[in-house]
Amino acid sequence: MIRVTEAAAVSAARWSGRGDKNAADGAAVDAMRFVLGAVAMDGVVVIGEGEKDQAPMLYNGERIGDGHPPEVDIAVDPVDGTSLTASGRNGALSVIALAERGSMFNPGPCVYMMKVAVGPRGRGAVDVNASATDNLKELSKRLKKPIQELGVVVLDRPRHDDLVLEIREAGARVLSITDGDVAGAIATGWPNSGADMLLGIGGTPEGVIAAAALQGLGGEIQGVLHARSPEEQKAAEALGYDFSRVLTTDDLVASDNCFFSATAITDGDFLRGVRFTEFGATTQSLVVRSRSGTVRTIETFHRHDKLQEFTTGL
Repeated sequence: MIRVTEAAAVSAARWSGRGDKNAADGAAVDAMRFVLGAVAMDGVVVIGEGEKDQAPMLYNGERIGDGHPPEVDIAVDPVDGTSLTASGRNGALSVIALAERGSMFNPGPCVYMMKVAVGPRGRGAVDVNASATDNLKELSKRLKKPIQELGVVVLDRPRHDDLVLEIREAGARVLSITDGDVAGAIATGWPNSGADMLLGIGGTPEGVIAAAALQGLGGEIQGVLHARSPEEQKAAEALGYDFSRVLTTDDLVASDNCFFSATAITDGDFLRGVRFTEFGATTQSLVVRSRSGTVRTIETFHRHDKLQEFTTGL
């Protein structure tokens, strides 16, 4: 799996700072799909780049791999942080998650959900239906850390203006991000990242991917589906989606044997972005397996001539 995210990250990094987020995403999708096709698995893309008629590569429901066991669900985000990549800002990742077939929550038409995520020490201390103030108080007690020292990751969106105000009035620090809430959720489970909690409305697909990572990191994520309009909610409810249900980490990824891999495209809190050298490129990646509880950081040196075998655009 690390080869998959490495290929996507290197391809996307060629577009870093060039102002074209669609080109960066397209390059990452092409590279990721190419490498995935050679993996020994019978995979179904549960979370991909859209429906088949909108995205010809890594679309939802696509079969991927060489067709041999194991049977797995796959969630991909070739570029978590397309705007970050396009502008050359920190925090962009290429990510993939795998779990046993039928274990991943399928968001269907539910694009957004209200989320709260914490690391291992904060597990069990937060409630997505509680106020930000109450969650901060409980997390402060659990971590034995003053609220004034807590860092809360929040997407910089107008919809979060009141949430940001409440967090600040409670005394905590807001760690504002413009994009990439998978990385934000992972940061809560990463030592010395400065992030203690992620809070706010973000992507449902990204929530599933983050759940796979937090299963291995020992953290927790909770979510409640959020509709952008009454019409959207009504249509989703007709398909069986419940907007009052709290989706736990185990609901989002109901497997004790899931895998997560992330490779940094640009520099972040816990991984260094792609570096191009006269010899090729270097990448840094995070690989997590929930069953074994192992978390690995891997630095890879890619020879320039070999990059052509799994990336495009040279």
